[in-house]
Amino acid sequence: MGGARPAQKMTETRTRSGMFGVRGSGDTSGYGGLRLQGWAPAPAERPFGGWFDEFADELGAALDERGVPRAAIEQVTIDRDEMTLYVEPARLHEVARTLRDDPGLRFEFCSGVSGVDYSAPDGAPVGRPLHVVYHLLSMTYRRRVRLEVALDMGDAANPPTVPSVVDVYPTADWHERETWDMYGVVFDGHPALTRILMPDDWDGHPQRKSYPLGGIPVEYKGAEISPPDERRAYS
Repeated sequence: MGGARPAQKMTETRTRSGMFGVRGSGDTSGYGGLRLQGWAPAPAERPFGGWFDEFADELGAALDERGVPRAAIEQVTIDRDEMTLYVEPARLHEVARTLRDDPGLRFEFCSGVSGVDYSAPDGAPVGRPLHVVYHLLSMTYRRRVRLEVALDMGDAANPPTVPSVVDVYPTADWHERETWDMYGVVFDGHPALTRILMPDDWDGHPQRKSYPLGGIPVEYKGAEISPPDERRAYS
């Protein structure tokens, strides 16, 4: 399996101060005082250990057989005894079908699709900050792997887009809709990509870090939830 970068020492990325954009005022949640070190696992290199090497050999051979470039796997990460394959977005559908159909792999079940926004709270530039994560299970071999694609944030004219895997894993139907609803990722080829949590006419995607915290009208009361920096302080 190609495309993985040489392993590097795991290093601190940045210290996260606060959460949800809260900055030193009347926030009553307690998040304003949060201080966390940021860490990112390094790209892995072989030997991976355990069953991971056998799996990597089988996947590489299966990709070759189907004419999918091994470079479709951009990076391999192993952390806490879990393997994540970072996949080139345009190749996601081909990789997913290979993982399902190859008799030596047999990842028959997609247990979930979710999004992550890794944008920096302080506005520092982050390359391809919007990620989509797929959790796959092989019931035949009792193995789990994670697929992850990294996307640019895009804009209204060019939204972040990734191929839908609903025709490969029907369980991904509602999960892709939720990821579209919350993060604005367009799943190309989805049979009915509509909102699933927010009203159809809702503006924006609430789990993006650029989405405002509070200040959203509560229509049934005509009230409004104040942003964190305008709430009452108790200390």
